[in-house]
Amino acid sequence: MKLIGFLLFFLICFCGEAQIVKPDNELLWEITRPGSKTKSYLFGTLHSNDKRIFQLADSVYFALDNSTCIVLETDIFKFFKQLSIRDESNILLYDNQGNPYTGSNEASATYYGDENGMPQFLDAYFQQYGALSNKKFLPLESNNSQLDYIKDLPTSQNNLIVPKRKRDLEGLTELYLNGELYFLDRFIRKNMSDEPGLYASIIERRNVAMSIRLDSCLKTEKVFCAVGAGHLFGFLGIIQLLRNKGYQLRSVPAIYSEMAIQEKINVQSLKRYELRLPEQGLLVTFPGKPEVTSAEDGNIQAIYKELGQGNTYEIETFPFDQTLSFEQYAAIYIASPPNTKYRYGELEDGTIFYEGISDVYPEGLHWIRILTNGQNVLIAKAFGGNKFMNSKRSQLFFDKIVFE
Repeated sequence: MKLIGFLLFFLICFCGEAQIVKPDNELLWEITRPGSKTKSYLFGTLHSNDKRIFQLADSVYFALDNSTCIVLETDIFKFFKQLSIRDESNILLYDNQGNPYTGSNEASATYYGDENGMPQFLDAYFQQYGALSNKKFLPLESNNSQLDYIKDLPTSQNNLIVPKRKRDLEGLTELYLNGELYFLDRFIRKNMSDEPGLYASIIERRNVAMSIRLDSCLKTEKVFCAVGAGHLFGFLGIIQLLRNKGYQLRSVPAIYSEMAIQEKINVQSLKRYELRLPEQGLLVTFPGKPEVTSAEDGNIQAIYKELGQGNTYEIETFPFDQTLSFEQYAAIYIASPPNTKYRYGELEDGTIFYEGISDVYPEGLHWIRILTNGQNVLIAKAFGGNKFMNSKRSQLFFDKIVFE
């Protein structure tokens, strides 16, 4: 009866619009705390950047937009701060003018998909949204505990439930898109069955710990919690563990409206982050909110990673050392491979720069631009897989760096 009422509510709200309703999809769950009318939500994710799984239902956008706190398994961006998740083997070739380019336009693979997918994998997308919307953030596990869980895994280094074989991955994705938790759980159990105790260690024991942490947050916040869908089902799944604590949970049907609801518009409108550094007189526009660090010597570094496609955008700024010329700065920081050269340029506002391709550790092959206003120097880098390095995306990032 409740399900019928819920469906009628949405049909009334979106009267006259074409809709697709998937009542059997069990990925989103509404959570009601005992003695409270506040609604929180639990959503099962797939750790992937496959574009198909980003076709989120209206109810997911509603839950996101109305939350005050985003809760994930771990702090994803900190976890990958010192790690690369892409294949480093870009091949450098040159055109008939001597300009460098990578030798393949095939999509480079990453731990969570490849360059043909979305920039972030799904969990990282939710964390990025939370950062751009200034919502609170809570990780259910520390980065160290995640590393402890996966260090002895016989499968992927960083992905806890997604299989390595393409055929199995496609099968898991199809099950996920159907959103039936029982069949997802059967698949994951079978995938882990070769290692005795692996399911209990990677899924069930973590569920117990994560539900305790989630319980404390649900008491004070309107939560949108996203964890791997494999953590939801069963007697020791997070759904049942929360019910054991007195919470009421019900599945929210997946409804897709032809016209975008306002909550979807609100979420999807957050696509970039403007980093202002007043002391340096700088404005830098990133695709998402970067991690910013300041050194004791006044140097500032900001890094943003697209963890689905494996791309990195980075800047570093420091005072101009008047004992060096700007051309000397370029010679120091642009380590051009043989037969290549960097170029000099001047922006419309008079800012001068050098730009080219460089190949140094740990970045590997990357595009680089060095700018100065005479008082400060800014080093900007952008790099990724084959498609990224052959595209204009690094140039678009560089062109959004302004000395104000």
